Amino acid sequence: MVSAGRGPVQILCDLRLDNKITKDLSDEELISVRDEVSKYMIEGDLRRFNALAIRRLKEIQCHRGMRHIMGLPCRGQHTKNNCRTLKGKRVAIAGKKKAPRLIFSRSIDPIK
Repeated sequence: MVSAGRGPVQILCDLRLDNKITKDLSDEELISVRDEVSKYMIEGDLRRFNALAIRRLKEIQCHRGMRHIMGLPCRGQHTKNNCRTLKGKRVAIAGKKKAPRLIFSRSIDPIK
């Protein structure tokens, strides 16, 4: 089975542990779980790594970096109808507004 990431079930399977509540684990099991999880990049380290990768793409101004800068999807999706999450709320396009017509009446005398 090939998967994209390491889930808790896969880690437990590698350690050959049963799916138990944390308080029911013995000290040896806790140490083995802690050692296995420490091998992976998690939480703040992972976010920092991803942020640096995106910043690098923006600095070299490659296609993906430019899409990040413009706030558009960078994996080839079509953007004519969808991708509202990245583009934000719709902006109404106002039609051409006609200038108000001035109505001149001959009955009104101009001020002298």
